[in-house]
Amino acid sequence: MELDRLDQIAVKAFDGYLVRKDLVRKYSRQYPIPTYVVEFLLGRYCATVDEAEIEEGLRVVERQLQERTVSALQAELFKARAREKGTEKLIDQVKAHLDAKNDCFLAELPSLNLRDVRIGDDLVRQHERMLLDGFYAEVSLEYDATIAQEENGRPFAIGSLRPIQLSSPAVLDVLQKGRAQFGLEDWIDFLIRSVGLEPAAFDERAKWVTLLRMVPYVERNYNLVELGPRGTGKSHLYQQISPYSHLISGGKTTVAKLFVNLASGQKGLVCLYDVVCFDEISGISFDQKDGVNIMKGYMASGEFSRGKESVRASGSLVLVGNLDVDVQQQQRASHLLSPLPPEMRNDTAFMDRIHAYAPGWDFPKVNPNEHLTNHFGLVSDFLSECWNRLRSGTRVTALQSRVNWGGALSGRDIEAVNKTTSGLIKLLYPLPDMEIPDEQLEQIVRIALEARRRVKEQQKRVLRSEFRNTHFSYFLGIEGVEQFVATPELHSDRAVDSDPLPPGQVWTMCPGAEGAGPALFRIEATCGPGTGVKILNAPPSPAFKESVRYGEQNLYVRSRELVGDRDPRGHGFSIQMRAMDADVAGQGLGLSVLLALCSSLMERSIKGGLVVVGSLNLGGSIELLPNAVSVAELGIEKGAVTLLMPISARKQLFDLPDDLATKVSIEFYSDAVDALVKAVVE
Repeated sequence: MELDRLDQIAVKAFDGYLVRKDLVRKYSRQYPIPTYVVEFLLGRYCATVDEAEIEEGLRVVERQLQERTVSALQAELFKARAREKGTEKLIDQVKAHLDAKNDCFLAELPSLNLRDVRIGDDLVRQHERMLLDGFYAEVSLEYDATIAQEENGRPFAIGSLRPIQLSSPAVLDVLQKGRAQFGLEDWIDFLIRSVGLEPAAFDERAKWVTLLRMVPYVERNYNLVELGPRGTGKSHLYQQISPYSHLISGGKTTVAKLFVNLASGQKGLVCLYDVVCFDEISGISFDQKDGVNIMKGYMASGEFSRGKESVRASGSLVLVGNLDVDVQQQQRASHLLSPLPPEMRNDTAFMDRIHAYAPGWDFPKVNPNEHLTNHFGLVSDFLSECWNRLRSGTRVTALQSRVNWGGALSGRDIEAVNKTTSGLIKLLYPLPDMEIPDEQLEQIVRIALEARRRVKEQQKRVLRSEFRNTHFSYFLGIEGVEQFVATPELHSDRAVDSDPLPPGQVWTMCPGAEGAGPALFRIEATCGPGTGVKILNAPPSPAFKESVRYGEQNLYVRSRELVGDRDPRGHGFSIQMRAMDADVAGQGLGLSVLLALCSSLMERSIKGGLVVVGSLNLGGSIELLPNAVSVAELGIEKGAVTLLMPISARKQLFDLPDDLATKVSIEFYSDAVDALVKAVVE
């Protein structure tokens, strides 16, 4: 394999902690063990870029895998070897249970079909996870011929075991020093390679989905949902990468297994694993009616009550499942959380406890020849150990004095967004004192807001009266401009969106030229140093040039009334018109141009869902609208929530059909100043 630029950076930063991911796939397919077990061995013997050393290491790994992993046909052979030699080493999943009759613990080795292997109390206390669904370990299996001759004797015993996971106090120091040698984009790509994927095959949206999948590993009590098409690798990260995660496949689960067993006092999965993932979530059900309520309480507080005591745990919950139709059809038919089990899908209180909804439809179906990497990545046990150490503490302090949340976010929304932001910062900037530029912090904040707003939008669909305002926003910096964040699946560039546009952008309609009907446009203006107004459309139509001239002159003449003490002549503006229909002339858009210029200068957004209608002349008068009903009908068709129209059109609108009049709110203005006051966000 030829090293590329990212490999070369990784070799310098993480020498001794790397493994070639194509080798991992090669051996994980040959032997009946998870990927992270193979990587544990490859990391021990092949964590180098020297081809000769890799070849030597591969021979050792292959020999150990051949000698210590048990296929379905080899179970009796391994037992016989243990009997002959007294001790046999193997790699297997170790489970344990209490034999109350004899007051001792017994271990299970599934590969050998053994359920009555003697194991010391000390080993069980050191590794409590074996009392649940067990974990993979290197096991020293002993055989005692004397005990075998006793009645009901149990000759097999586990003399010692070594969990398949790294245990070193310095892993975070290595990670942090290595991270300092990467730029942000390279680091994101390297993290993606470290979980076995090839970043060059994914667009930016898919990369952020992968990062969201990682957040539960580094953030305590984090609740994530991801629904999407089949075959996109939603459960791979929770099954193959880390010994600190546990996957529950579709079907029934028990309250005792997940939380605590009242009979034995044994703690459940959420207490012993960092991440518990429910795969095929639509098929999940509990053995007790109050199972969902216990889960709901745990998701809210990280605490649950069973018996007389209240138990705290830090395990994150991940719910993954499939959408059987595309996302647009799913939204038309129901909502994006409807694939959840019946007791969860329409429960807005349950939804409120979900911190983020990852858009699984933004991740492609995994093609092994295209999407899996053949390059170097971090060894999984090193990476998972680093993630485990990063769980302590929070990085929300990085937001203080830099980011403020808009008024639409409730207390639970803020908690959810803070958790997602903290998790992404831990992944991307593991050094606590590492500087996070405003641009990159803003990108993280927008992803966190979008992931939480997706949950809020589903609550709104179920109970609109309670969850009306979903217009999530943020301010970056002390005097930052309010920025709104939408979920792309609800947003269309060619239809009016209910979210406020960024400052300087206005939805508008022209009444239509002679022989043509009305048309929808979006005006986009930006303010900066310089003077005058520059039109970016090339070439601009004569009609739009005229509209810009009218808007510019009215801004200069009436600046005191419109923008107060701001001096428009001391600023330069760039403006462009985006046509959403066949009409590209842009006639009669002077008022909308004026509002766009004012909005950009004042750094104030225009209200969401608002479409401005009306022609402005050079003297500042509002011209008569000849076809107000046709304009209103088009606005309704394009999804307008509110139409801002000149007062002179009021009488014409008496002819608007009743069924259409109920679908839109119409506000009237008397002049340009009145229009601006009614258009901007308060």
